[in-house]
Amino acid sequence: MKLYLIFLNVWIAAVYYMIYCEPRSYNSALAGFWGIMAIFWIYDLKVNYTPFDRTHKHTALAVLLCMLPLAYPLFSIIRGMSFPMMTSPVMPCSVAVFTIGLLLAFSKRVNIFLVMFLCHWALIGFTKTYFFHIPEDFLLASSAVPGLYLFFKEYTASHLHTSTLFRARMINLALIIACGAIGVLFMISMVCELAQEQALSK
Repeated sequence: MKLYLIFLNVWIAAVYYMIYCEPRSYNSALAGFWGIMAIFWIYDLKVNYTPFDRTHKHTALAVLLCMLPLAYPLFSIIRGMSFPMMTSPVMPCSVAVFTIGLLLAFSKRVNIFLVMFLCHWALIGFTKTYFFHIPEDFLLASSAVPGLYLFFKEYTASHLHTSTLFRARMINLALIIACGAIGVLFMISMVCELAQEQALSK
């Protein structure tokens, strides 16, 4: 699976961004972003920091996120788009959704920097819904909210064994507030985007 993720990240960096997105002025920066993600997985393959063992936690959410990339082309079809303009399960945002689901289902210990990169990409995908009118990217933005909370909650819990219970509860509360605020922002933006599309269609 790590070899497959390395292949996906390298393909997105080298083929998707450097070849097919070459006309974009910022393609090299995004290719570098996914190249770093590939390096993360190459490093992990060597040191086995992220063992792919079933956690038996968050199963329903993990399965939903792993299957969600298949919904990307369906949303495009519903919007009346066809190949090559439609989104596919191997585009950056759908791969990010799949990776978040995979980590939730199979990783008892994750590379926190990899999680931060994935959540950062979710925020980038969120902005694309406005600039490029790709409402499918709300799928990634929405999945990042519970994923962000669960990853950081478990990370802080595993690193707070020497801390007081009060401090652990305060950090957990801060995570809930931060993720809740991001979720509200996504919801407001999604409603505004849908309202704008309806207004344009009329």
